[in-house]
Amino acid sequence: MPEPTAPSHRGTDGDPSLTDVTPRSVLSGRPPLPFGCALRALAACALRTGALLLRRRIHQPREHVGRPCSFADGTTSTVYRETVVDRLPPRSPAALVVSFRLRHVRGVPAHAVFRLESVLNTVLFVGFAGFVSKLWLAHDENGVYRGIYDWDDPLSAEAYVRALWWALAVVSDPASIQYAVLPGLSRDELLRGPRLADAVATDGTGAWWRPVEASWR
Repeated sequence: MPEPTAPSHRGTDGDPSLTDVTPRSVLSGRPPLPFGCALRALAACALRTGALLLRRRIHQPREHVGRPCSFADGTTSTVYRETVVDRLPPRSPAALVVSFRLRHVRGVPAHAVFRLESVLNTVLFVGFAGFVSKLWLAHDENGVYRGIYDWDDPLSAEAYVRALWWALAVVSDPASIQYAVLPGLSRDELLRGPRLADAVATDGTGAWWRPVEASWR
């Protein structure tokens, strides 16, 4: 697996809120972890999430809820929840995008119920090593849900999503589950400067995860 290069923090187009980062490549497409390994990882995550809840380190800010995010495949999703954990800033930042399409969920009421109860899934990710934050995006025009995460350490992000596959496969079409880890990019860098992803997607692939407009200022 390729090792990420360190980010270079130079101003981008004179905008001090952006940095010029040079990820080596997107991490994507590896198979899920063996079921037993994934189950142990998810169980350990649930226990750590419980500890974080008791210490009041998990929060759901409202600042970004309702913001749209458009993607290079022509679809648009809206943020319906954000989850963050109190922790030190990432030393090796990575943006992670995950997508899936639910089975047997059709119509506005059914999707609304899913979005409401999906908060219970918080136990499946907050306790993983390296988790920083997650934006929960509602289904797009093709019925695809996305999560956009901030992570510390791209390899830890990939390990998480390869364990998560088994939980997603219970309620989703397994063929619809996709992920992309972008080493060297934070979540907000990806959303505020979508062009920064061009360095790792020059072949035109990955349209489903590449934001093109996000109202993220």
